[in-house]
Amino acid sequence: MTKEKTKLTKHADKLVVYQIYTRLFGNTKTTNKFNGTIEENGCGKFNDINDSALKALKNFGVSHVWFTGVIEHATMTDYSKYGIPKDNPLVVKGIAGSPYAVKDYYDVDPDLAVNVKNRMQEFEALVERTHKNGLKAIIDFVPNHVARNYHSDVRPTGVKDFGEDDDKTKNFAVNNNFYYVVGQEFKVPDNVQPPVKVTEPYVENPAKATGNDVFMANPSINDWFETVKLNYGVDYLENRTTYFDPVPNTWLKMRDILLFWASKGVDGFRCDMAEMVPKEFWGWVIPEVKKVNPAVIFIAEIYSPPAYRSYIFEGKFDYLYDKVGLYDGLRRLMQGGGDANDITRVWQNESGDFSNRMIRFLENHDEHRICSKFFVGDAFKAVPSMIVSATLHSGPVMLYFGQEVGVNPNVAEGFSGDDGRTTIFDYWGVPEFQNWVNNHKYDGAKLTPEQKKIRKFYADLLKFVNTSDAVQTGHFFDLQYVNNNGQSVGYNDKKNYSYLRFTENQKLLFICNFDLENSYSTEVKIPQGAWDMMQLSVSGKHQFKGVFGNKLTASTTDTEPLKVEIPKNSVLIFEIK
Repeated sequence: MTKEKTKLTKHADKLVVYQIYTRLFGNTKTTNKFNGTIEENGCGKFNDINDSALKALKNFGVSHVWFTGVIEHATMTDYSKYGIPKDNPLVVKGIAGSPYAVKDYYDVDPDLAVNVKNRMQEFEALVERTHKNGLKAIIDFVPNHVARNYHSDVRPTGVKDFGEDDDKTKNFAVNNNFYYVVGQEFKVPDNVQPPVKVTEPYVENPAKATGNDVFMANPSINDWFETVKLNYGVDYLENRTTYFDPVPNTWLKMRDILLFWASKGVDGFRCDMAEMVPKEFWGWVIPEVKKVNPAVIFIAEIYSPPAYRSYIFEGKFDYLYDKVGLYDGLRRLMQGGGDANDITRVWQNESGDFSNRMIRFLENHDEHRICSKFFVGDAFKAVPSMIVSATLHSGPVMLYFGQEVGVNPNVAEGFSGDDGRTTIFDYWGVPEFQNWVNNHKYDGAKLTPEQKKIRKFYADLLKFVNTSDAVQTGHFFDLQYVNNNGQSVGYNDKKNYSYLRFTENQKLLFICNFDLENSYSTEVKIPQGAWDMMQLSVSGKHQFKGVFGNKLTASTTDTEPLKVEIPKNSVLIFEIK
């Protein structure tokens, strides 16, 4: 293979995305009363995410900040004195409400403003501040469903509201924005018991279909009963017959909403439950937005591996969640089970030729916190999995705020109870993270020694990721197939995993041990084909110099295996010369 053929063009896929739950990020109150109000428990604001915070994130190695919960959603907090209609608590989840039950696509959450009347200006100032500090801003786009009481009171002149022109005498009509259950009134699930006083019943007649594709008037409490499904021209009750030409009304409305937020300087959209919306819509709307701003990125929350390829190549997404494949496989290993060979299966069977388009993570708002009793209970048990998530391929890596300081939710905060997740439904303070926030100085002065240690690991990892040519743009070569099934002495392929990342300028070997109890004296083979691809001499000795905290050095020929002692729960990284 000639040098010309292996020369790589540097690309921008190795993003480092940091998810901020905006309501919680800057909240310094420590009351943490179960089902506490905004006055009791406090609430983070746009203005709390100041220059010090953004500078610290930039220095930490972050490139993109995902501000979660920006768009106005249903809530039990009363903002009617500001002209914002009050929501019926029977169709709201949690005191603060779910950020995924949007009630006005053209407005921001008033909770997040210091001056509610100037809430949009405060958001715009946050975007400007983000850019000034060398970061990109991502927000949620929630296309599949809206709050049951959706109503935009600040939409631009001439924009019609969702459902305004719907024919409510039909269960389905191509240009209806909602689906209806004609002749039936919506029924709130029997066991809904809001933590605030209910002063009037919730009336919806005819009933609209519920967000998680429930086409009945009486969803259960386990359904997304607080949301309404949007109609993209798919008749679900008639074998999912599609009507995409001419372009349905909902498509046009959603394009205009995306362009509205792009005009505010938003650099990207994390698209909630993207696979519940037809790929044909995405394949149409993403190019429409990129006509106006080609740099805007789209990230799909998606959980169906068979759909990955179509949502990339037909749906035109830039990046997809790698949850069902890599996250799930790594989670099993972190919990003491699993099989390291599953990592090979992920890229072979799910994302082999578009692994650079898969966004890898170990935490987000939907998943258990690593330190929780529902996951592994120890931030350091994530070390090998986090390294793999960040370096396996050249695609993005994502962190959730507080992951880097070992956040451990261990009490019931409100709506979702004690579930190992940081609440997205309630007003709350996050104690471990508040140690880093330090009254909005964002200097970590109150972190414990253990917290400082785990944060340093993440900071060092992101620095390594951002400065390594091989990790940023390199080829990937899986070594499992030449070392598993007893081919290499001492190599436990259930717990050990090895791979190469390489460019013309840098060659790296990663040897991972996911075993939480045992170290291994093992051999690791590199096949002749890999040496050829790396363009390293086929004769003489090769030097292996430890990097990223690995102080080991070794040498071997291209026909001899590398002999190493790998500690439990660790990764050895070598640069090959």
